[in-house]
Amino acid sequence: MLESPRFRLGFASLVLFTLLAGDAWRLSLGWWFFSILTIALTLIAGWLLWLQRARWSVGRMPLPLLAFLVLATVSIFWSHYPGATALGLFTTWIIVVNAVALAVTFTWAELLRALGLVLRFVIAASLVFELFVSVVLRHRLLPFFGQPGVDYESYTTIPGMLMWSRNQLFDVFGSGRIQGIVGNANSLGFLALLALIVFGIQFASRSASRRSGVVWIALAAATILMTKSATVTVAAAGVLVVLVVALFVRRAHTGLGRAIVYATSIAVLLAGAASAFIFRNLVFELLGKSPDLTGRLGIWSKVIDLTQQRPAFGWGWVSYWVPWADPFNSLVFRSGVRQLQAHNTWLDVAFQVGLVGLVVFAALVGAALVKAWQHAVDRPQRAPGQPLRHPALTLLPLLVLVALVVQSFAESRLITEYGLALLIVVAVKTKRRELL
Repeated sequence: MLESPRFRLGFASLVLFTLLAGDAWRLSLGWWFFSILTIALTLIAGWLLWLQRARWSVGRMPLPLLAFLVLATVSIFWSHYPGATALGLFTTWIIVVNAVALAVTFTWAELLRALGLVLRFVIAASLVFELFVSVVLRHRLLPFFGQPGVDYESYTTIPGMLMWSRNQLFDVFGSGRIQGIVGNANSLGFLALLALIVFGIQFASRSASRRSGVVWIALAAATILMTKSATVTVAAAGVLVVLVVALFVRRAHTGLGRAIVYATSIAVLLAGAASAFIFRNLVFELLGKSPDLTGRLGIWSKVIDLTQQRPAFGWGWVSYWVPWADPFNSLVFRSGVRQLQAHNTWLDVAFQVGLVGLVVFAALVGAALVKAWQHAVDRPQRAPGQPLRHPALTLLPLLVLVALVVQSFAESRLITEYGLALLIVVAVKTKRRELL
């Protein structure tokens, strides 16, 4: 079964869809279905790891990853909310098992193909879904199943953040934005950015037809525009900058040439960062953001205050905030909706596992970035002195990780579901030096 192409593509695609678009399962078929599905996938992932136990071992995993997982696990002993920590650890380890299974079992080429299939489905289904809501239903649509900790009957007017679709497809040239099957404009926009990366690499590597490649790249770009996510816009800019620098470095054949590219890139980035800071009000206006970053500054202030109360090892791991546990049950509300994340990965990590955990997590991300960069720019060789052409596929882990890291400063996705899973896949596979 492990050697069956149909099984390999089907399993990888189902796991990736569940990680990337888990909200689609939860909003349409409910939490019970989603829970049973994820447990079943985890059992299969564990079985795959057992079958391949000769190809991997815990000791060969990235050390910062192991250290972070150990710290998060033992935090249950000092957790302010041990029940919530136990639940958070359960979901985190489910993500870890599935991510490691993806990294060990599948090649980059197989993951690219599965990602392409999944993201095509997410974009197509989201556009059809929003079209159905706007043409047939013509009103906002609530999820078929409620969200944990949300009492819909307590609202006189249900906030847009709780809607599956806001029925705004025909208002995207105004103030409207689409949310797609995942029920969140920022999430859909980020998935469209991942799609743009994947489709672009497939186009460059000719692993998909040129005509369909152009169509899907256009649909991914259109989806990004229709979600109007400032976070995704900034992440896309970061991905573009890194892509350009990586391509120039790949073309530099001498150490001096690479040094010039690095020096020039650093100078341009510093100048750009300084300009963005000086003209930050204009930048916020162009991105459609208020000076307080749509309430994020207030959220960050509360999280920082809590972190200062337990600075070393934090309040206890929880991943997504659990709405019924103190202090999350009354910590942050926006537009009458309880928030379940700090909207900043780094503050969330410091809050949950302290500054010690923040240093370890930063080491994990930093090491993965360094190895992904080397993976992207170092020329592969058939033998010493026999260099090969740079495959487009080797850019995949770098560009995906850059998108996640940029997003991490406005969202906490890097420690939940697809963010944590993709981080682990990149960290594990680049450490194993798997090029294709």
